[in-house]
Order: sequence, then structure tokens, then C-alpha cells
Amino acid sequence: MSTDKTTPLILITGHPCTGKTTLGLRLAADLRLPFINKDGIKEQLFESLGWSDREASRRLAPTTFALLYYFLTAQLRAGQPCIIEANFDPAFATEEFHTRQHNFPLRIFQLLCYADGQILFERFQLRSESGERHPGHQDHLAYDEWRTRLSNGRLEPLQLDGTLYELDTSDFAAIDYKHILNTIRDFLVIS
Repeated sequence: MSTDKTTPLILITGHPCTGKTTLGLRLAADLRLPFINKDGIKEQLFESLGWSDREASRRLAPTTFALLYYFLTAQLRAGQPCIIEANFDPAFATEEFHTRQHNFPLRIFQLLCYADGQILFERFQLRSESGERHPGHQDHLAYDEWRTRLSNGRLEPLQLDGTLYELDTSDFAAIDYKHILNTIRDFLVIS
């Protein structure tokens, strides 16, 4: 896709319930790119290793991120673009991506999704109670924790070289998906 020798990477970050996964899956289908996401990996671990309580879910988090970065590195070694998605904490993830920018010829398009904090918490509760989310996450046991964490509505972006695109997802119907898709298409082919 790229006309230069760098590998383009689409990095989608933001709080839970900002629509990162839905957006990432749609972009991956339209752009025909691999999609690597944290919750997808974690749910495979739940299926393989089992799950029991909220603490077990928390204990899987470091392994989930280690596998996410492993799969990303495999893509980058092959010089293949991909979309990677998680609620990346800048305190930890920035260094992970700096390391990859140092080791690989890499261009990053960071898509930061954010929304009103109250809307996010309402979505979080709805998702938890919908029965559609894997029960291993045990989200229903963490409402107080997530009410506080989601209150500001936005994570800080990772401090990376590359493009930063901030997207307010408070109203999904107001999102101009075609514009986002075309912006990323342009990014993928510009040297």
C-alpha cells in the first residue's frame, strides 16, 4: 500500500466503549488489513485457560498486551501494515511503540477515540449487561472503578512521531466514517 519503504501502522486507542473495536473492524474490512485487538486476544485466553473472577481477568492483562505486541512485531518484521487496537496507557505503551519505531521503518497513524464520560459509563453498563461481551471480563463487578476511570472521557494520546487524529464518538451517528476512511487511505499511500 505504501509507496515508500516504511510500514504504515494504524493505532486505535481510547477508553473502553468509545467504539474502537467497531471502528477498527470496519476499517480493517474496508482497507483489507489485519486487525489486532486486545480484547480479541484476551477472550481467546479466557477460552483456552478459563476464567473465574475479576482478579483472574486482571492477571491476564500483562499476557494479553505481551501477545498483542508480539503479533504487531511479527507484522512489522514482514513489512506488513495492520490495525492495532487497545485502550493503550501512555505510561506503558509509548515506550513499546518507541521501541518499534526505533527497530522498524514505521509510520504511525494514531486514532484517539473519546466521548463524554457519562455517555461512556452508560455504554459500559449496557455492554456489560447485554450478554454480548465475554463473561470473563467480569465488567459488572467493576462499575465503581470504571465510573471514575471513564469520567474524563478521554485517554491521553501516545507521544509518538506520526499523525494524531482525534475523534469524538459521543454521537456515533455524527461520525463521518467516509472521511476517516479516506484520510487513512491517503496515509497508507503517502510516502
